[in-house]
Amino acid sequence: MYLVVIGWMYVVLMMSVAEATNTNGTVLGAIVTFFLYGLLPVALVVYLMRTPQRRKAIKAREAAELRQAQASLDPDAGSHAPGAAEAGGIAPVRKEP
Repeated sequence: MYLVVIGWMYVVLMMSVAEATNTNGTVLGAIVTFFLYGLLPVALVVYLMRTPQRRKAIKAREAAELRQAQASLDPDAGSHAPGAAEAGGIAPVRKEP
């Protein structure tokens, strides 16, 4: 996609140079040509082409935030089994009074 953008910007730059160096052309006309044929359409096309990527990134960020919120609310969401002791993974046995 970016190769087409670079190619089109090159063509527009050459159109602008031709406009500026022509005997009937002006520098103002070259600037207008560069913006109206180059920057504005290319910016619009790139923005529209990247819309699916932006949506995917937003959904991934929202899913990560949701997982983080759910993990902070669930007390047993840790990676250890409930009641497991630090040494050996065996729960300590208590004597009855």
